[in-house]
Amino acid sequence: MPETKFNLLSFTGKMKTLHLTWIAFFITFVTWFNLAPLLQEIAATFDLSKEQIKTLLVLNVALAIPARIIVGMLTDRLGPRKVYSGLLFLAAFPCFAFAMSSTFLQLAISRFLLGFIGAGFVIGVRMVSEWFPHNELGTAEGIYGGWGNFGSAVAAFTLPTIALMFGGENGWRYAVAITGVMCLVYSFIYYASVRDVPEGSHYFKPKGKGAMEVTSKGDLVMLIIMKIPLYIALGLLAWNLTKVGMLSATMKQAIWVGLALMYVLDSYAAYKVNIAALNAGVPEIQRYAFKQVAVLNILYFATFGSELAVVSMLPLFFANTFGLTPVVAGMVAAGYAFMNLMSRPGGGWISDRFGRKPTLLILTAGLAFGYLGMSLVGAVWPVWLAVVVAMACSFFVQAGEGAVFAVVPLIKRSQTGAIAGMTGAYGNVGAVVYLIAYAVFPVSTFFMIIAGTAVLGFVALLFLEEPRGEIAEIAEDGTVQLIKVG
Repeated sequence: MPETKFNLLSFTGKMKTLHLTWIAFFITFVTWFNLAPLLQEIAATFDLSKEQIKTLLVLNVALAIPARIIVGMLTDRLGPRKVYSGLLFLAAFPCFAFAMSSTFLQLAISRFLLGFIGAGFVIGVRMVSEWFPHNELGTAEGIYGGWGNFGSAVAAFTLPTIALMFGGENGWRYAVAITGVMCLVYSFIYYASVRDVPEGSHYFKPKGKGAMEVTSKGDLVMLIIMKIPLYIALGLLAWNLTKVGMLSATMKQAIWVGLALMYVLDSYAAYKVNIAALNAGVPEIQRYAFKQVAVLNILYFATFGSELAVVSMLPLFFANTFGLTPVVAGMVAAGYAFMNLMSRPGGGWISDRFGRKPTLLILTAGLAFGYLGMSLVGAVWPVWLAVVVAMACSFFVQAGEGAVFAVVPLIKRSQTGAIAGMTGAYGNVGAVVYLIAYAVFPVSTFFMIIAGTAVLGFVALLFLEEPRGEIAEIAEDGTVQLIKVG
């Protein structure tokens, strides 16, 4: 491991890798969330209905569900340097397609395809975990996630202004296209500037291909069960698209049958990858508890899922509630995402100092109360008070995200990408569920639903075990190496 001092002003060794990686994540979030602050202009250009607008918001997060699973496993196999660079490069093209769309169908398809850029987060989780020791990992992952997530706030602040600078009804197209150019250029910069591990370190890869590895038969059953919500979320998306006329009832049913078949095949792949080792018996030192992953999945459903949903709808919510212009509404709503700069690193730092489980319990309770407060926001409120409530709520949301990913890399190093992928996918499942709730229920009920799931997350947390001891990993030469986690 390189230098041990944690110096944010440094741009060498592990700090250089951290800075380059959060910038990559930042760019993915600017690009992923270039829709919400420009929705009013896009809606005016295409004369979109409220249902079509809400459909675009759901489509924006849908593909990230399977993408995070797949990209997480690819990261474990190929290394984060190649995968992050490739993802940024590929994301530029659906971004350009969205900017050049001339029909709602083209908007919807390109937006759906662009959703895979949301998988970028899980790549950096593995990269950062390779460069930082366990006692700095929560802080480092929090900085990576928080400063990267801040890209959504920057998008809200800057893109409406950029659109105005270009003027006319096509100003939003230039703003969107610029984010695609950022992806394209930075894909080459990142590939040329980082390496997967510090010099002299070993990059551990999973032995199996095509599925997450578990270490007991009970965990295999739990893994298969935990896959179900991922497919249900995609089924809900198909149902929502049928409601707005984008899919026929026959197509919806065909998609449901296809998703059921994919779930069976996915479950069989998990069985095939794991069963031989499980029958032979996994040595105690190499085992990990999958229930840790399951608990983190539920927590990220409530934290990141709610952030994705709220960031997507908040500019329009403030505009409609308080009669604000698109630029002002975007800037006001950015207060929610602005907290990422400090709250997510803060959650990771507190976890490093005071323990992962106690931190998560406190933050999840705050999350529930925060969204309860958001459910009470109305037109009779002064705007400044609504912003204060949104920012206070966002602190618990984003600090909770930082605390979740202070635990993820401490479960099983060779599986970090796959675990981060599944946990991250649950965040997108939450976003799909919440955005559909937003489309169906009044806004106050939407916030109450999020608060209710936070309470469920608090109960699940009671089953989390504080990471202690060491992770055993097998190198390519067959030797067992131990990685300290607590």
